[in-house]
Amino acid sequence: MADPAPAPSQAELVHDHVSAHGFAEVEPIAGVIFDIHSTLVDQGDAAAWLDAALAHSPHEVPPEIRTALEAFLDRLWERARIVDPGSSRDLSFADHRRIYHELLEAGPGIDRTLADAIYEVMLDVWHAYDDTVPMLKALRAAGMRIGLISNAGVPIRRVLDRDGISPLVDAVVLSYEVGWVKPDPRIFQAAVDALGLRPTQVLMVGDSGTDDVGGSALGIRTLILPRTIGRVHGLDLVTRMVQA
Repeated sequence: MADPAPAPSQAELVHDHVSAHGFAEVEPIAGVIFDIHSTLVDQGDAAAWLDAALAHSPHEVPPEIRTALEAFLDRLWERARIVDPGSSRDLSFADHRRIYHELLEAGPGIDRTLADAIYEVMLDVWHAYDDTVPMLKALRAAGMRIGLISNAGVPIRRVLDRDGISPLVDAVVLSYEVGWVKPDPRIFQAAVDALGLRPTQVLMVGDSGTDDVGGSALGIRTLILPRTIGRVHGLDLVTRMVQA
């Protein structure tokens, strides 16, 4: 029996959608879809993340280990792209936790109880940027439909509810719920459909030039705002673009 054909790569999926849809005419923007992590929600300071974990699970962490651990945590999810390029971690909570522990085991070296504590408090230190809610309110006032899309293998709705984002959006599409991860065009299509719009009526805003551009194959205009440091992410640019 012949081996099954390999699954298409993300690049092949994008190419297929471009071939099928061709080029689109320009339409006014009627809706905006946002990535969540590092676009609307800041992952926070690694030192504060570690402090929160140590408050739950006290450990003696030598200064040199702490410095290395903070640096490692700050780039943790960027490292995940290397060990898990297909983003399997974002299709289930169990896989997300597994990949997290694989990363830490290859890192500075801490015991499992502290690693567990760091993971448990992770969402506690994620917070909406200071300009997130004002920008979303301005878009709603302008009559925009608003959607969220995320490669998320964690219960990120907790953050959206806690920080007042949920009431300001019309749809939330999460990878672990739909079974697709960005940049697969299908997850972008699902978000567009949830807004009741056409791809050519939508602006996508994200932080990744790899994950967040998959919707361009459908005709979605795409704005990339790379990860920034600090409480303000420059999201007023989105409001100005839509108003223009």
